[in-house]
Amino acid sequence: MPSAAAEPISPELLRRFDVSGPRYTSYPTADRFVEAFSPEEYRIALAQRASVAPAAPLSLYVHIPFCESLCYFCACNKLVTRHHDRAAPYLRYLGRELDLHTAALGLGQKVTQLHLGGGSPTFLDDDELRSLMAILGRGFNLVAGAEFAIEVDPRTVDAARLDTLAELGFNRLSFGVQDFDPAVQQAIHRIQPVEQVMALVQSARTRGFDSINLDLIYGLPKQTPESFSGTLEQLLQMRPDRVALYAYAHLPERFKAQRRIPAAQLPDASAKLAMLSRSIAAMLAAGYVYVGMDHFALPNDPLAVAKRQGRLHRNFQGYSTQPDRDLIGLGVSAIGRVGATYSQNAKTLDEYYDALDQGRFPVVRGLALSRDDLVRRAVIMALMCQGGFLFESIDLAFLVRSKTYFSKELDTLGELQDQGLVTVDDSGVQVTATGWFFVRAVAMVFDRALQSDRNRARFSQIL
Repeated sequence: MPSAAAEPISPELLRRFDVSGPRYTSYPTADRFVEAFSPEEYRIALAQRASVAPAAPLSLYVHIPFCESLCYFCACNKLVTRHHDRAAPYLRYLGRELDLHTAALGLGQKVTQLHLGGGSPTFLDDDELRSLMAILGRGFNLVAGAEFAIEVDPRTVDAARLDTLAELGFNRLSFGVQDFDPAVQQAIHRIQPVEQVMALVQSARTRGFDSINLDLIYGLPKQTPESFSGTLEQLLQMRPDRVALYAYAHLPERFKAQRRIPAAQLPDASAKLAMLSRSIAAMLAAGYVYVGMDHFALPNDPLAVAKRQGRLHRNFQGYSTQPDRDLIGLGVSAIGRVGATYSQNAKTLDEYYDALDQGRFPVVRGLALSRDDLVRRAVIMALMCQGGFLFESIDLAFLVRSKTYFSKELDTLGELQDQGLVTVDDSGVQVTATGWFFVRAVAMVFDRALQSDRNRARFSQIL
């Protein structure tokens, strides 16, 4: 596993790799899912799991789509509403979807990782959160001490709500901050004073949450390298356990909310790269470990420990300390992985409710992985998580000759090797300390679908 570079990466490399590419929370990526993958195929995948690995622990993702107000930068699947009465029927339908899963898998499947995302999960009030956890506990065995994470909109919680989250077993919080600068907050329609976030972080810390994450986004309207340095300084005063630093992808043709952001207000490419470079330098100087891609963690955080020990994994929620395992996605637009299949639920409430009214899984698309997909997934995930792979391991696992199978890809890696990002020898491929900052570019070399489709505009920047 490569360690973080001791010095900030060069502006030349940052400019050279200022390109779009997948985040590789899966391979093949979700844009490759097809509508031909049916609810029946998903049911078969669940049945196969029930017969082959009934005792294997599960990961569970629950999507809560509701938000009280529209954030102009947001590309998530959400429903903006102030009508909180819409939560009650949604919870009932989540219960129906859960019942379909327990009918296929059996009651009491162990869950060792739970993630509530959205939207804004904290749109639900305390009683609704208790109801949701009761619904999940009715069908699954939510193992005590497991990793229970929830995405938190700081505008929707206070110290009392943090007490409820702790009572319900949540031990990981992720606060959506994005930026502390008032002008930027106004431009993205997300006002949350830094004092409010500081108070919440302190309250969460005194309540003993295992890990506190803050999300930042660079490249937002009205940001400058100087203003973003101010945001970083304020964030580092709070010293969260983890920091996720995302690049804003302005795709107004795909995401209607982003049409409210005038392109003229966006920082140019050089300003974005300056923000990234300064951010990396500041995080490393403050003692954070660069975990990978957009993620930093304090050295004693489980994510940083997993990186040091070569135990990182990835799922649709990003880097994880949990071993690679099946992921059940519940709720509108939720994505899951069962065996050698991926699936995604309907993206609208009407479609989601209609499918469950008919007694069928609300799956509308997905993918059954081919042998080639499985080989490439193993390589890409090894690169993204462990920073390299051994030819022998891939050969034994898939009965291939890696050097022949990936001959074209290995030739392409020659250029990255010349740039000091990887080393390739007779044993395998290893990402260097500098290359770890560009690991998505390394993984993209092995993405067969991407190599045959050069239209990458649908992806975010890899830096």
